[in-house]
Amino acid sequence: MEMLEGLNEAQKAAAGQVEGPMMVVAGAGSGKTRVLTHRIAHLIDQGVDPFSILSLTFTNKAAREMKERIGRIVGDSEARNIWMGTFHSVFARILRIESERINYPSNFTIYDTQDSRSVLKDVIKGLGLDDKLYKPNSIHNRISGAKNNLLGPADYAQNPDITGEDHQAGRPRISEVYAGYDARLKRSGAMDFDDLLFKTNVLLRDFPDLLHKYQQKFGFILVDEYQDTNFAQYMIIRQLGAARENVCVVGDDAQSIYSFRGANIQNILNFKRDYPDCVVYKLEQNYRSTKNIVEAANTVIAKNQDQIQKDVWTGNDEGEKIDVHRALSDNDEGSFVADAIMTTRSRQQADNKDFAILYRTNAQSRAFEEQLRKRNVPYRIYGGLSFYQRKEIKDLISYFRLVANPTDDEGFKRVVNYPARGIGKTTLDRLTVAASHHDCALWEVVSDPLRKPDDLKGAAWGKLQDFATMIEGFATKLESATAFDLGHHIAQHTGLLRELHKDKTPEGVARYENVEELLAGMKEFSDQIDPANPDAVNTMADFLVDVALLTDADQDDGDDNKVSMMTIHAAKGLEFPHVYIVGLEENLFPSQMALNTREELEEERRLFYVALTRAEKKATLSYALTRYRWGQLMQNEPSRFIEEVDERYLNLPKVDARRSEPFDFNSARNSFYKPMPSGRKTAGSAPAASTPPRPGMRKVQEGGAPAAPAAAAGEVQPGTEVKHARFGKGKVLKLEGNPPNVKATVFFPSAGQKQLLLKFAKLEIIK
Repeated sequence: MEMLEGLNEAQKAAAGQVEGPMMVVAGAGSGKTRVLTHRIAHLIDQGVDPFSILSLTFTNKAAREMKERIGRIVGDSEARNIWMGTFHSVFARILRIESERINYPSNFTIYDTQDSRSVLKDVIKGLGLDDKLYKPNSIHNRISGAKNNLLGPADYAQNPDITGEDHQAGRPRISEVYAGYDARLKRSGAMDFDDLLFKTNVLLRDFPDLLHKYQQKFGFILVDEYQDTNFAQYMIIRQLGAARENVCVVGDDAQSIYSFRGANIQNILNFKRDYPDCVVYKLEQNYRSTKNIVEAANTVIAKNQDQIQKDVWTGNDEGEKIDVHRALSDNDEGSFVADAIMTTRSRQQADNKDFAILYRTNAQSRAFEEQLRKRNVPYRIYGGLSFYQRKEIKDLISYFRLVANPTDDEGFKRVVNYPARGIGKTTLDRLTVAASHHDCALWEVVSDPLRKPDDLKGAAWGKLQDFATMIEGFATKLESATAFDLGHHIAQHTGLLRELHKDKTPEGVARYENVEELLAGMKEFSDQIDPANPDAVNTMADFLVDVALLTDADQDDGDDNKVSMMTIHAAKGLEFPHVYIVGLEENLFPSQMALNTREELEEERRLFYVALTRAEKKATLSYALTRYRWGQLMQNEPSRFIEEVDERYLNLPKVDARRSEPFDFNSARNSFYKPMPSGRKTAGSAPAASTPPRPGMRKVQEGGAPAAPAAAAGEVQPGTEVKHARFGKGKVLKLEGNPPNVKATVFFPSAGQKQLLLKFAKLEIIK
């Protein structure tokens, strides 16, 4: 049992089971990666062939780190033979092996979101549809949801519930767009990200011999982050694991936060139903955070009904209480956080990388960016424009893709006239019409004289032939050259490097340096040696697969000593000594769009739980009394999640930002939280949803000095005509709340409907 040394008793029990279905419910910071690592090492030690182990992780980075850990225990040669990676990377590998069964080339291109939406834009235009109504982004999300639920174009068109929703939304032809999009991908020899799971399910469904083959191959299946699996992923595991049921899933229902991507928390909640003989292990000791943070998080997540009961605890120090900061505005909040980081960094000799700012939406980053820049504090935003989405990088990679798969229409269109070679829009339009007429890829028109459009003049056709000859020349090196050698050759001989080098502006120099960085990464990739096959060449095709499956979490800009800024969704799986959870306001966090059902609110609460449990030593919560949203200055209530944290774990605001008297928590709690009436609208915003009840509500006082209103609160009634210093004349529609926190809904002809706290509003009554 030496493979299990160093584990606690709960971890040891989970890692030590060999046969049969099992579920490891792993609380935040409880060492689930250690359990997965040691369980795989233990399986190998017990004689299990590494080739028969399928281990599915959340990111490619996590897979690499796990392989390295396993290699240190059982040896690199054994670790390298494990089928380990994300769902998408592992099943892309299988699809390349079996692609002929579904009439795809083995060198199929994997389209990213930008490519997919570009194809959709063309399809929507080709069908003569209004792209303001049939927005490519929205349609892409719709199709993605269908694929994640294993609905192909025909299934989609025949489903009355789905098509009924489309008709109701005024977009009855989405099924046609889906069919056209699917046909275009097939024609280009391309799959989008969702296809990697969808097509795998097609293989397992339509070819029983392949299902049997992989059931026998993968004798042991391990799935990390099982709470985040969608229906397509669930079905792959169910089918592959059906023969032996040696299925081990690891996850935490309390951290299920990706329903917008199709993740279904019921997959983990119902695991025992799917596998009645399964053994459940609970990892409840948190090694990451202080007692104060762990217990505070527990008090919040306890409010959820849909969960697997567990008692997360820690042997760590008590730690500091969680600070709650009340800011006057979003800019004030940004200033507070930036100053707090600088102060803590100085007092505790901390590094920039020890700090994280977590927010609900990317749009909130602005105030924090501005304040950090003013103080010369380096920061990194996760989830922004990734390295591989930058134009110069995408241009060069499009060349690589076209060389590997000439039928890739998106790659062809991107580079056929870059750098400029006299192939203009008119030529490309005529080529596109011919490709549509012959139902083939653009490349197939160029490479077949019989498909040459009649209206394409000799000079333009000659330039296309020169381009095709260049690409074919590159393709002769695909199998023999390393990814770096061929990549560098392409960058030089297309003229792309020369084109970038001509631009001496700071932006131009940065673009050139980015391409140099890409080539440096390709060199590193090419120099990697597989001990099992030291003579193997890491080709361009290998590199393209690696790049296509990267996520934001897999990328690193080399300099990690920066403050991290990201959405809470992007923070999952990460940890930091100091965490600032910002924008904790009703209708922002929890999101206004997540207040329709208990299930939606519970996911928002899980999101807050994830944010809080990222913190190791110190967590700080903040909210702003006013914030511009949708172009309107909004007055905000503190988030219900602040009041759901047991008060004994909090440092509440001691002094009002503009006043000297102490913060009176008890008097403030009595009248603040009130459910928002269903259907109430705020000017400039979407309709507010009906707010589910809030058990055990506690009040958090709003800050700012209440100015004596020109009109006494009792004088203002529904129907009263009033004047506001900023919005002008208006009429009071209704009043809510109790003194001194009476809120008026007022309609102003010049500004629309507004909600104002009377104690701040300075309304004048018009006699």
